Amino acid sequence: MNIRTTLLRAFLLLGLVPAMVLAALAFFKARQSMQDEIERGLVNQAHAVAADVNKILFERLQNGAAWSTFEVMQDVQVQDVDKRLSNFLAKLQVGYGGVYRRLDVLNNQHQVVASSDMSALGQQLPAAPVWKQVQLAGSQLVLERPVDAGGAAVLRIRVALYNQYSASRQGELVLAVDWQPVQELLAHAAQGHAVLLLDSDGSALAAAGAVGEASLQPGLQLADWRLEQQAESAFLHAGPGPQARPVLAGLGRSPAYAGFAGVGLSVLVLQERDMALAPVRNMALISLAILALLVLATVAAARKISATIAGPIVALTAFTRSYQLGQDVQMQPPAAKGELGELGQAYAQMMRDIDQARGRLVKTAKLAVIGEMAAVIIHEVRTPLGILRSSAQMLRREKGISEQGKELLGFIESETARLNNLVSAMLDSARARPLYMARCDMHQLVRHAASLLANQLEQRAIVIEEELRADDPWLDGDSEQLTQVLLNLLHNAMQVMAQGGTIRIATLLDGSSMQIEIEDDGPGIAAADRSRVFEAFFFRREGGVGLGLAIVQQIVQAHAGEISVDAGRSGGARFIIRLPRKLS
Repeated sequence: MNIRTTLLRAFLLLGLVPAMVLAALAFFKARQSMQDEIERGLVNQAHAVAADVNKILFERLQNGAAWSTFEVMQDVQVQDVDKRLSNFLAKLQVGYGGVYRRLDVLNNQHQVVASSDMSALGQQLPAAPVWKQVQLAGSQLVLERPVDAGGAAVLRIRVALYNQYSASRQGELVLAVDWQPVQELLAHAAQGHAVLLLDSDGSALAAAGAVGEASLQPGLQLADWRLEQQAESAFLHAGPGPQARPVLAGLGRSPAYAGFAGVGLSVLVLQERDMALAPVRNMALISLAILALLVLATVAAARKISATIAGPIVALTAFTRSYQLGQDVQMQPPAAKGELGELGQAYAQMMRDIDQARGRLVKTAKLAVIGEMAAVIIHEVRTPLGILRSSAQMLRREKGISEQGKELLGFIESETARLNNLVSAMLDSARARPLYMARCDMHQLVRHAASLLANQLEQRAIVIEEELRADDPWLDGDSEQLTQVLLNLLHNAMQVMAQGGTIRIATLLDGSSMQIEIEDDGPGIAAADRSRVFEAFFFRREGGVGLGLAIVQQIVQAHAGEISVDAGRSGGARFIIRLPRKLS
């Protein structure tokens, strides 16, 4: 397998696999989120419908309980000879606008003695099996299961009538309640759904809507759904009917209304899962189309990029073979840009160095010296370069130069000057720069160092807590080099800490010295390594060179101070610096 094929496969792997994984995760997450939201909506709708049904039943039952106590009901004892009770019932029926299909008063022989419909007088109206019994306002009310009566469902409510003097039973009031308002309530709620009003035995008292090709009708049996074991929540079911499709179901039971606990009814709202999740499927199809376009674009880009990268390497390989065949070593390698071009030039230079032993030895020695110096320079330049980069990034977002932009430009100017001084000092035969002693406000230096790293700290969600307790923060020192000490320690703490965390900076006076503590809540430094952390080129962190703490110790000792490290309160590292406030 050649390098071009390898690069092509690598680009495809890195470009397509993450995109496919992310697309799949987005699809399943969106699908689950939408299903959860739909289920919550179904449950809320079921609760609302159940509450409305319970309210309707309460109002009808409350009317029956109240009317049974009216004095006019005593006319049942005289068979309503003057039709006063029948007229009263007729007015009630008219006044309630058709809510009641008929109002009857029966004697103890189940004969109609008064009715809102005069043609019903004298008829026998035997009692049907008891469906529900309710105690309301001191009256015992009996409900018969809703039945079809003349093309419309009717719910009959029976209330016993008693003699107000002897408390003997003298008959009963029968309210034939029109069941159509309940059916209309369910039909209104079944916009895009199917709604069922269920009895406690799992049979449908009323239904509206359809699930797939299965039309829902009163009398449908759902006992096998085991709804009595379901909490008032949503669940997935195979669905009703012989050609059942998976449905999302929301279950709600009748809540109490004005102290009336209901008669044990529940409402089930159904929606086909496939229909409910159709928008997610559409989104998936669109995502697949976009992914296909991405595949084509990635393949085209990968072929071009792999050819761009592999071309100079193939040419360099040919150049190497020509050198092996004894051609002139002074010939130039194939022209190329970027790192590959540098690689070709370096490779040609290496071959020239092989032919020129003395020159190779001299250049090798120089490269070794430059390499050591470069390690020092790179380590010390890393922090200000990070600040410059972050500041420049923030500055680019501004339409005009804001106050913050001006401040960042100040950072760039001061850090560039400090970097140039540092490079000059290290290239000048590695001689230490003399201290420029002056009165320094240590608290101001701490705040300045923290502000220089503010953007990096914000990106890593790291918080600096300042406990500056020194009453008099002034001391004699080189403010630039002391700032370098603080920056190195803060930067080291940032590098070892995970995303988020706290760095504590504290100052206090200890006699004629000032003590500065910098503590992080990172992994800390092993006890066996604490005696070596200030040695040059000693490091444990991946990517380190082991010079930062050595330079910190050098600057502190140049100020006649000392630095030590131990474990912090949270298990991280705590660096303690003691500096004399006034040098003799």
